[in-house]
Amino acid sequence: MSVTTSTPVAPAPHGRGRGFRALWAAQVLSVLGDSFSQLAVPLLVLDATGSIATAGLLTGASGVASVVAGLFAGVVVDRFDRRALLVGADVARMLLLAAAPLVWWLAPTPPIWPLFVLLPLAAAIGMVFQVAAVTAVRGLVDGPELTRANGRLYAGTALAAVAGPALAGAVSGWWGPAGALAVDAASFGVSGALLTLVRLPARSAAPAGPAGRAGPWTEFLAGARFLWRHRVLRPLTALLTVFLLFTYGMDDVVVYHLKHGLHQPDGTVGLVLAAGAAGTVTGSLVVARLRRRFGFGACWIGATAATGGAVAALASTRRPAEVGALVAVYFGCLGVGGICSLSLRQEVTPEHLLGRVTAAFWTIHFSLGGIGAAAFTWLAQRHGAPVTFVVAGAGGVAVAVAALGTAVRRAGPAAGHPIG
Repeated sequence: MSVTTSTPVAPAPHGRGRGFRALWAAQVLSVLGDSFSQLAVPLLVLDATGSIATAGLLTGASGVASVVAGLFAGVVVDRFDRRALLVGADVARMLLLAAAPLVWWLAPTPPIWPLFVLLPLAAAIGMVFQVAAVTAVRGLVDGPELTRANGRLYAGTALAAVAGPALAGAVSGWWGPAGALAVDAASFGVSGALLTLVRLPARSAAPAGPAGRAGPWTEFLAGARFLWRHRVLRPLTALLTVFLLFTYGMDDVVVYHLKHGLHQPDGTVGLVLAAGAAGTVTGSLVVARLRRRFGFGACWIGATAATGGAVAALASTRRPAEVGALVAVYFGCLGVGGICSLSLRQEVTPEHLLGRVTAAFWTIHFSLGGIGAAAFTWLAQRHGAPVTFVVAGAGGVAVAVAALGTAVRRAGPAAGHPIG
């Protein structure tokens, strides 16, 4: 079945291959830089206050800002020039993150409150960037190559997430946590410069409608309505939202299992997580071939079932090597399913709605994630990690089984027909 959209996409300009490479490099660099902030921000807060609760509050504030921005990021991305948004978002984050180390270096007693202003703002702008980046890939890559392109992006950012913490630790040791945050700011500057090489095609105009009647909330709901009316995206969105409920807190449970169940040192925990990253890279590199061979439905359902099975199998692990192998399968299959889902939304969504559909999906998808993470970490604390793995894994497999009764199962290599 061929991919169709209700609005044709304008031809891409010459040189879009170079544009995709620039976008790939910018994304990898941004993720690498984010690793510096993930280490530096808690250290800055602990240096200033000695309170891990304050660090958690700051993380929560940034998360809330990101979610709130997600409500309207799609509207912004669909209204304005996407390349300008990408470059502008990187420049804005560079300035915001550069301000924090300046305060730390210049003030005799650095205040903590600027972090509660600068970092949530950066997180909100980062959400706009992520939505714009998803839509930019659509303009730089032909439809049949979207899955491969998303796999390359996913693999590159996974490698950056592995290398980042080690580099961040070294920089923080040399220049302190404020220096590590300054490096993150610089990474956004370089990323913005790379994104000036991106040339996106002109977008088709949205279908004409009543002038002046659609506010931002109505425009946001246009993305949710498209998800609801699409015969594959409707059940897929619901299934993925439930699936995240079962899997969102599994990273923490794995660490808890290694530390408190198997009594392993921190170095072993790091090796197991590195195995997970290797699984992510492997899944990202093979997903395009798997989807071409088996079709979207079989690929997504199979990956989801294997993810749940790997989680359930963790309950019987007694050695770190077993945990590492299953974590690699878990992350690899999670990557395969996620890339398939992302590529499908890019393929079947009309150009003028892509930002809003992306933002609406993320808002719905992550709505239950926090509840799942809290519930399953509490379950692990009270009843042990093995019980948690069995319950969460069974839930993941149940999602895959439920998909067999939906249009997801019948979706072929390119699940087209956008509506109904």
